[in-house]
Amino acid sequence: MRFTADLHIHSRFSRATSRDLDLTQLWRWAQLKGIRVVGTGDCTHPGWLAELERELDPAEGGLLRLRREPLPDQVPQSCRAPVSFLISGEISCIYRKGGRTRKVHCLVLLPDFAAARRLNLALSRIGTLASDGRPILKLDAKDLLAMVLTASPRALLIPAHAWTPHFSIFGACSGFESLEECFDELAPEVHAIETGLSSDPAMNWRLSVLDGITLISNSDAHSAAKLGREATIFDTELSYDGIFKAIATGKGVAGTIEFFPEQGKYHADGHRCCGVSFSPEETIAHDYRCPACGGKLTVGVLHRVELLADRAAGAKPAQAPPFFSVIPLIDLIGGALRVGCSSKKAETLYFQLLSGLGNEFHILLEAPLNEIAARSTATLAAGIGRMRAGEVEIEAGYDGRFGTVSVSAPEEDAT
Repeated sequence: MRFTADLHIHSRFSRATSRDLDLTQLWRWAQLKGIRVVGTGDCTHPGWLAELERELDPAEGGLLRLRREPLPDQVPQSCRAPVSFLISGEISCIYRKGGRTRKVHCLVLLPDFAAARRLNLALSRIGTLASDGRPILKLDAKDLLAMVLTASPRALLIPAHAWTPHFSIFGACSGFESLEECFDELAPEVHAIETGLSSDPAMNWRLSVLDGITLISNSDAHSAAKLGREATIFDTELSYDGIFKAIATGKGVAGTIEFFPEQGKYHADGHRCCGVSFSPEETIAHDYRCPACGGKLTVGVLHRVELLADRAAGAKPAQAPPFFSVIPLIDLIGGALRVGCSSKKAETLYFQLLSGLGNEFHILLEAPLNEIAARSTATLAAGIGRMRAGEVEIEAGYDGRFGTVSVSAPEEDAT
């Protein structure tokens, strides 16, 4: 069965997240986006885990579903579809290894509530779990992996947003140069990495050490509307074991839906306070210092990939699945209408399109352009066509500032 999943999200129990991150809103926005399986996020938080156990029932093969689904009128008829949940969470490991302080975020997928409780009991001996949905623990990522596998041999640990500078396995600020350097003899138990918003599969294909490692994408959503800004396409059995085997072997991962990586907020090098954005070559020429203030530049994902890559850009391993780079529909609508993405005018057209054509992924990737034009504007339809062709205008993100990715449009269609 072919379906789309977003397995790394957060709940309202995580810091800097929206209060709308509850199961009802996740259920609703999964349908609006076109997502069949959603990670619960934050399974280590005792309050959220209790809510999950109270509100979810068993579904297909170890997945979960809402015990009491809301009235269907919250979702347009054209988008309505079943939604299943999979127990997941993110853990921040901060520790010393190899003479350096390491900061590695890890995504955990678990097969059942019993495994989640076992893991949480082990983690509670390390630090406090109730203060944040994404707990910060003084814990070696290797030791976390051992705890995850003890909780269940069917659990998965996946390095999260693997390239971002500050909190990732390969990040420039505290990262490692290989999975083996991080996980030692347990490295073979790491079957996948999450590429993150600032990189895409093509960038990761440049590293031969990642051959055989499954590349997955997720939104890391901090509000329900951000669900699905990246996602993974599976072609496997709709079950926990189906997803587990697909990630563990790579067989059954049919592709990913991606940000244009330049839109990620750590793609390029730079210094946000001074408005300095550099290519890797410019950073090296300036000795990694900001020319405006002399401070250290934040080395971005592109630079880090260049340092570790042993293949030229454009290399693609045999059997690597495709990926599809998209711009969020609400951003495209805002650009076409020349209004803010959060404006009432943009939001109204967004829901009109969903009601008429189907979920967001269908509109972005599949819907005929003439049908999009008929229900919106020729400008928007042309913009979606250019996005599908990769004909985009990009100003790369850097040092925590999101980049801008847009499609040009004929002046006469912009009204």
